[in-house]
Amino acid sequence: MDDPDTTQQQNGGSGVEGQDSDQEKRSVRGGIAGRKDYARDKLTNGSKTLPDTDGRLRIARRFRDIAAAILVDQGGAELCSESRRQLIRRFSAACVLAEDLEGRLARGEEIDVERHALLCSTLTRLAQRIGIDRRAKNITPSLSEYLTLQEATE
Repeated sequence: MDDPDTTQQQNGGSGVEGQDSDQEKRSVRGGIAGRKDYARDKLTNGSKTLPDTDGRLRIARRFRDIAAAILVDQGGAELCSESRRQLIRRFSAACVLAEDLEGRLARGEEIDVERHALLCSTLTRLAQRIGIDRRAKNITPSLSEYLTLQEATE
């Protein structure tokens, strides 16, 4: 693993904490704290949803919409652990597959009932792991934030 001081010096920083504002550690949604966006995978830094896809297909958009809705229900990405986010991705993928099968059934096509039942069972187990209750995101300002807002309005 890289030493943070040597990594900073290699990247043009001084190696001294807080001296270069562009070299400060960034908060990371799903990766190793302190890593720059360019040093992380596109999936980790959030610029890609699925590997090797451009995201324009209907199924990719639906996958992204389901995952985003569940993340909101869970209080946002910043409140979810990486393992919970991974479960949400698996749940979203299973949802998209189940919806595809149900669409085929609605069009009168034959579907594999066992596959659909297995998907439904998997979705149920994943939903239990993720949690189906909505989690409220705490938007109450801290005392210092509240006082700063009050001073600004006066």
